[in-house]
Amino acid sequence: MEHENETPEQQARIQIDKQLVQAGWVIQDKKRLNLYASLGIAVREMDTDTGPADYMLFIDGKACGIIEAKREGTHLGQVAEQSGRYATSLTKNIRRWVGDDEPLPFLYEATNVEIYFRDERDPKPRSRNVFHFHQPETCRRWLKEHTTVRTRLQR
Repeated sequence: MEHENETPEQQARIQIDKQLVQAGWVIQDKKRLNLYASLGIAVREMDTDTGPADYMLFIDGKACGIIEAKREGTHLGQVAEQSGRYATSLTKNIRRWVGDDEPLPFLYEATNVEIYFRDERDPKPRSRNVFHFHQPETCRRWLKEHTTVRTRLQR
């Protein structure tokens, strides 16, 4: 087995890293930041004023999302509060797609076998199971739209 000596948390992050790369994200460590190396950057263990977020997502060099990583078997519905806390946490010297008083819009909770996603800009945002992480191009398109799909559907 390739990663048998890894903890369940490490195994989850190895799989999450693979899925992010497959979707077109470049993964970086916070100590070696280059937020303009690619359209979409996922930064591991990004510092916030409430502790490190497992991953912070950046599009065009500006923060737009959070991924809260958990080991397999974790009920992700109970993790949404944690990703939401990081989405509203402040970061030093980081530009955001939204104002400092607004949550980052794209929140994911993930294990090595499932991914939940929500857009905090939706009316009554709630996490839903998705099959993969969204591509950076998709996230950028959504960020540039004035309303979300769910807002338009509600109208």
